[in-house]
Amino acid sequence: MSSILRPAVPGLDRLTSPRRNAEGYRPISSHLAIAPPVSVVIPAMNEAENLPYVFKTLPDWIHEVVLVDGNSTDDTVAVAERLWPGVKVVGQQGRGKGDALISGFAACTGDIIVMVDADGSADGQEIVSYVSALVSGADFAKGSRFANGGGTDDMTFVRKLGNRVLCATVNAKFGARYTDLCYGYNAFWRHCLDAITLDCTGFEVETLMNIRVVKAGLKVQEIPSHEYDRIHGVSNLRAVRDGLRVLKVIFKEKGVPRSGRRWTGRPDAFGRTPIGKVPLGLVPSPLVPSALTDAPLGEAP
Repeated sequence: MSSILRPAVPGLDRLTSPRRNAEGYRPISSHLAIAPPVSVVIPAMNEAENLPYVFKTLPDWIHEVVLVDGNSTDDTVAVAERLWPGVKVVGQQGRGKGDALISGFAACTGDIIVMVDADGSADGQEIVSYVSALVSGADFAKGSRFANGGGTDDMTFVRKLGNRVLCATVNAKFGARYTDLCYGYNAFWRHCLDAITLDCTGFEVETLMNIRVVKAGLKVQEIPSHEYDRIHGVSNLRAVRDGLRVLKVIFKEKGVPRSGRRWTGRPDAFGRTPIGKVPLGLVPSPLVPSALTDAPLGEAP
């Protein structure tokens, strides 16, 4: 499995080239390409009106899209199949977001898995930032609305306060340094699923993942992300009910011993810590070419 960025084949760009060239690399821009195939998992229930906005922002170099349909009564599946030919549709057998994601992960064939909500709140073009973090050395790329450069249009004061309290609790209990906790836009190498066990069905699944990647000693990098308002429909999230479920998960998990929280390396002049010498569960941002973070997809850096 390759985890390096390569120059794209000269003369190829994302508008005229095939999705994968003869060397097995997927062009991201006219100058950069990536080898690991990327799977995007979208759990959806009655999101037919929102899917056009979701699919419109997805990069065309994605290996596959896995739509987990939660027994929708609208045209969710038909819309997905029209918008992304070849979409892999998984019928959810259980209930809840956690159950849907577990089903979606099992159906993925890519080396990298990206979780994206179906309500239109996530910008699919941010995926390049998540992928660049993973190929630069992270195991888990965690979206954050409160990291420098992130933001949210879709959180009430009560939800922000609750998220802050829950995040601080996880940081104190598990030795993490998260700035955001309950956010569903994340990406990770598929092998991470071998190191963590997902056994919850509801919205608390993101919190459980964040805790268990820390406990497993995986390298985590936060990615600034902007959360937009849901475009159509009403969220199934209930702040108090689901907040209590998150809190239950936090206190059910055992904390990391203090010996596991120590730094084993010192930051350099830029505030970076070498890969492999990091505080448990956190990787500082690597130096990523500006083309991966600033240039629009399809344009030369």
